[in-house]
Amino acid sequence: MSCAPYTMNARLRTYFLVLAAFAATAGTVMVRTLVAGDGRAPEIGALEAVYAREAQRIEPMELTPGATFGQILTDAGLDANEQSALLLAFREQASPRRMRAGTEVRLVWRGDREWLNGIEVDINRDETVRLDRSEVGWLSSKEVVSTVTDTVFVAGQIGSILWNSVMDHQDLARMPPGDRARLIHRLDQVFQWQVDFSRQIRRGDYYRFAFERHVRPDGSMRDGSLISAELVNEGRSYHAIWFDPNGDGEGTYYDLEGQSVRRAFLKKPLEFRRIASRYTNSRFHPVLKRWRAHRGVDYAADSGTPIQATGDGVVVRRNWSDTYGNVIDIRHPNGFVTRYAHLSRWGPGIVQGSRVKQGEVVGYVGMTGLASGPHLHYEMRTQAGPIDPLAIELPAGDPVPTDDWERWTTESADRLAMLLKLPDPETFRAATDEPRTARSDH
Repeated sequence: MSCAPYTMNARLRTYFLVLAAFAATAGTVMVRTLVAGDGRAPEIGALEAVYAREAQRIEPMELTPGATFGQILTDAGLDANEQSALLLAFREQASPRRMRAGTEVRLVWRGDREWLNGIEVDINRDETVRLDRSEVGWLSSKEVVSTVTDTVFVAGQIGSILWNSVMDHQDLARMPPGDRARLIHRLDQVFQWQVDFSRQIRRGDYYRFAFERHVRPDGSMRDGSLISAELVNEGRSYHAIWFDPNGDGEGTYYDLEGQSVRRAFLKKPLEFRRIASRYTNSRFHPVLKRWRAHRGVDYAADSGTPIQATGDGVVVRRNWSDTYGNVIDIRHPNGFVTRYAHLSRWGPGIVQGSRVKQGEVVGYVGMTGLASGPHLHYEMRTQAGPIDPLAIELPAGDPVPTDDWERWTTESADRLAMLLKLPDPETFRAATDEPRTARSDH
């Protein structure tokens, strides 16, 4: 019996050798098939062209003081027309005028500086503008560094000051120091109406909190928010639970009874500053060299330290005084007037008649007027006269709205449960002389 040209045995004995080669000019893949046996080969046409990606070289550089983006483009060999087109594309994503010294720029070359294919500019830690040359000119796009979200649970006992307790917390050692400082800053912002961190924190005070972070690939924090926190100061417990009644992201913090932790006034107009002189009926004036009443509180701080308005109000005075130097008075809706004296300069846009919000920068610490060193003199006044800012009971803000009480009850219970994962003060102190607990849930 005769066999067909391709029997099963014949196929097993057939072998193929495939050779692929790029054509020198077109880069077309040519395939030749050699068949043993009968000498015949199936007809195969040329495949679609495949082009190898040309080698690129990335040249990193940094914008030096006094240099401009345009100078970098000139040094890269771009003429005026190309620079104009490239800058136009760049402005679709960011302003070249806002590029500062230290900005990293990467030039993407074809070959060894033969042809500029693209440019990458890190406009901040999270965003990079890419400029790519195309057939129709320069095209721009923006890349944002991706983050992961986690929740950090921290508890600790204060040995001297809160700053040291958090900054030296061994379980936060892998968190960048700047991020640890941001945790402290946020705690101070939330509890500033209940406790003055610069003067009221005591040894043995206790804290615990849950903090949600958005973390970059390098481990640093892009941003974050305090979900819930407890601070025990001199045996008194203060709670702060985040809640957003309107669902617009502009929520605030409430205590366990649904009362706002926010007050009409901040306890202090500066952050983490030492009190140099208190409210008193008799104080020896360091410049006048005589005894006189001191109707305010002096906060020692470096020149240029930002000063915050302690409450919403209107600037009714912004001028020079021989005694106060540069001075600002703010009238508040509840009949109070606050005074900020010895300023080195005014805050941006602050003029007589300006409306200011609580926490807005109204000026900067200086030593103008009768001052022996840089500090802020801060006063509170009513129609009856000056009062001691450190002794006043600050009026509370609005509580949780009645219509939102059911949702508050559910959400606050979940956020309080996060704190209950951590030991309470008694358990914490019993566990160790220097208790520290921190962990991160991804």
